[in-house]
Amino acid sequence: METDKVRVLVPSTDTGTGLVNSTAERAALPVLFFDIDNCLYPRSSNVQDTLSDLIDDYLSRELHLPRDQAIALHSQYFKTYGQTVEGLVRHHAIDALHYNSQVDDALPLETLLKPNPTLRQFLQSIDTTKVRLWLLTNAYVTHARRVVKLLGIEDLFEGITYCDYEIVPFICKPQVGMFEKAMREAGVGDVAGCFFVDDSFGNCVGAKSFGWTACHLVETGLPIPESQASQHRIQHLEELSCIWPDFFRAKSVEILA
Repeated sequence: METDKVRVLVPSTDTGTGLVNSTAERAALPVLFFDIDNCLYPRSSNVQDTLSDLIDDYLSRELHLPRDQAIALHSQYFKTYGQTVEGLVRHHAIDALHYNSQVDDALPLETLLKPNPTLRQFLQSIDTTKVRLWLLTNAYVTHARRVVKLLGIEDLFEGITYCDYEIVPFICKPQVGMFEKAMREAGVGDVAGCFFVDDSFGNCVGAKSFGWTACHLVETGLPIPESQASQHRIQHLEELSCIWPDFFRAKSVEILA
């Protein structure tokens, strides 16, 4: 697989301001890593619930399990590995790319997601002469690209680090190897230059432990964890402009609903 060709979304020299930095200048900038699912779109989009149903259907069909056992196994593997597909590959010799074609790629995202001008405006308020934007997801690349394209924001990120289903064993968040992979692919050499936003408590714990500055997104209406996963916690992405104001241009950003 030609990883370098699929992970880059836009040229790294495009600052979004008409100014072009040298490669060395760009490499010296910090990187703001964004999770995708349930982070760049709200849970009310129903992507997660629809995905869960497809996973349960897949387990029931491929492993010949009653529905209740499929649901229980889905939950067990997710809690153990952070994603169900890893448990299927480890314990049932399931082809991860077949799983992806029947589950993530089978999601009717076109009916669940649509371009989000407010999200785009927020991301464009980030000063990319001061920080580079990169995607970091545990999904496979096909799903990740579909989501950001449907949201109308795929051109705003320099690249994407994803869980490569073609390489076993998997490397995914919150494994140290995934954060190392993200740094390598984004071209950042110091953990002090890595900033991260994710809706997963465990992923934020892992990022902070690795040395990144992490922000846990707990969407409004969800229970607030008793302990804090990382250095920061927010309920709306727009709060990032208060946490890391140096990364933003001097103008107000409408709250993301």
